[in-house]
Amino acid sequence: MGRWICCLCSRVADPLMLLLVLALGCDPSTAATASPSVPHVKPSYSFGRTFLGLDKCNACIGTSICKKFFKEEIRFDTWLSSHLKLPPSSLLSYSGNYTDDAKSWRLVDITRLTSKYQHDRADKRICTSLLKTKTCSLERALRRTQRFQKWLRAKRLTPDLVQGLPSPLLRCPSQRLLDRIVRRYAEVPDAGSIYMDHLTDRDKLRLLYTLAVNSHPILLQIFPDVEGWPFPRYLGSCGRLVVSASTRPLRDFFGAAPEVSADLALQLLAVLGSMATNDLNYFFYFTQVDAGTFGVFSNGHLFIRDASTLGVIDKEEGSQLMDGQQEYKDIFSCLTVDCQSTLVSCDSIREKHSLVMVCQDLLPKLLAGKFQPPVQGRIDAFLQRCARGLGEPEELAEILKPLRSCDSRFAYRYPDCRYSDKY
Repeated sequence: MGRWICCLCSRVADPLMLLLVLALGCDPSTAATASPSVPHVKPSYSFGRTFLGLDKCNACIGTSICKKFFKEEIRFDTWLSSHLKLPPSSLLSYSGNYTDDAKSWRLVDITRLTSKYQHDRADKRICTSLLKTKTCSLERALRRTQRFQKWLRAKRLTPDLVQGLPSPLLRCPSQRLLDRIVRRYAEVPDAGSIYMDHLTDRDKLRLLYTLAVNSHPILLQIFPDVEGWPFPRYLGSCGRLVVSASTRPLRDFFGAAPEVSADLALQLLAVLGSMATNDLNYFFYFTQVDAGTFGVFSNGHLFIRDASTLGVIDKEEGSQLMDGQQEYKDIFSCLTVDCQSTLVSCDSIREKHSLVMVCQDLLPKLLAGKFQPPVQGRIDAFLQRCARGLGEPEELAEILKPLRSCDSRFAYRYPDCRYSDKY
């Protein structure tokens, strides 16, 4: 046994391991005659196809970032512990670390489009509805549907191909918006074309499945942060997991200092303004908001963290759905929602639609009791009127601007704020 331990000396490259071997009583002189070293085997971290959702492909989101998982260039925070275990698969989101050079790491969010329970329930619905069995090949079942057969024959993504899908993104589709989806779909090599010739059958199924389950990753792809859109950067997908830039939900800042709250409220108003009026003439609106809808980068910059409830109306072309088309329903219409759910009419969306919801649900929690009585009273009075659809956002902005501070906590605008009247 002692001779076996001693032969390890010739294989030791790590100084810490060398100290361990020496502590066990190894004589370096005997190690010199040991047999040639065997290459060190790196520990293997087993994800399992089930954890990633790869066992469900091509009824999944994509595979563009799978290599980084298996090369350990994406690590869950639990991997930084001594146990090196994967987190529970039942969670909806995970905090992770991402690297391009194995030296510098940055935080990322790893999320599921729905909970694993909802995914499993939807998978079962596909099998029982289409093949009358409890288990089946999801891909084979979905490929047989009338909708997907139409996708296979289509050269271009048109409104009739997405009618009845539950995503708010597709409730009021224009051809211009659908062309943008095809042209910027990041799970395939960029062809820069509005035609689907560069999409394989597999690619078409993944795109359709993603749009049917949750359009959040599609919005991140077609309106990227590098072009100034207020979304986190889309880094890729593997199975049913999406990887994007790290965020902290707005709920974490409800107890923040007054100057931080004022800054975030002003950014929130600015984001809503840019989503209503922008150079591309798209009008974005929320079907619902909560404390996790918006998030904050480490530099203090606010953005839309969860785009799953975001609808888009094309002010340039308008909706191209014919009367009655929204009533079309099939298995893709109810993977994650009730098949009987009623879609919101495009004509019912008003300009202040999102602002009213934010004034009702978010701004009171962010700004309540933060300021001195005269100012706090003005803020509270505005929020009450705003929640009823009255008042303009500029009124609140004028109250909040003097309450901001200019220091390193707001890295996204510091030190620019020291030399600009804008702040």
